[in-house]
Amino acid sequence: MEQPNKQIAAALVKAQRNFSPALKTNTNHFNSRYADLASCVEAVIDALNGAGIALVQMTSKSETGVTVETVFIHESGEAFRAGELHIPANRMDAQGFGSALTYARRYSLMAACGIAPEDDDGNAAVKTQRQEEPEGMKPKAPEGMKPKAPEGMKPKAPEGMKPKAPEGMKPKA
Repeated sequence: MEQPNKQIAAALVKAQRNFSPALKTNTNHFNSRYADLASCVEAVIDALNGAGIALVQMTSKSETGVTVETVFIHESGEAFRAGELHIPANRMDAQGFGSALTYARRYSLMAACGIAPEDDDGNAAVKTQRQEEPEGMKPKAPEGMKPKAPEGMKPKAPEGMKPKAPEGMKPKA
């Protein structure tokens, strides 16, 4: 018995070998870098098409947001549906629904293809050592709390607060 979707499965494996990272080339209003929808599509479309796969993102009606499903269609006619993703709209107007649609398409595509966004400056590939914070930026313990004693050192109990031995046991001298 032939396995269903055998041809598209092999083609997806072939395509995935050639996917590029989705580069974080844009900056949002929080000043955070992100990979936009175009970067995500660009990371996979040539590899998909080269393996005979068309990318389709279908939308469904929803009163609270948008629902997107990424579907891969192989030249053999086989299709692979990656599952629906619903994103609520933050506003009930064209801007809110448009924003939710773009977000849903981007994340549905990344999940379906198994790609993740990556910095385009190479920092993601190179682990840098954490730099020491400037003197005024070091975290401090909240007022009234002392930091823990270094390992191997016992903190001393305040005067009058010495621990007592359990009943029936004598403290060692």
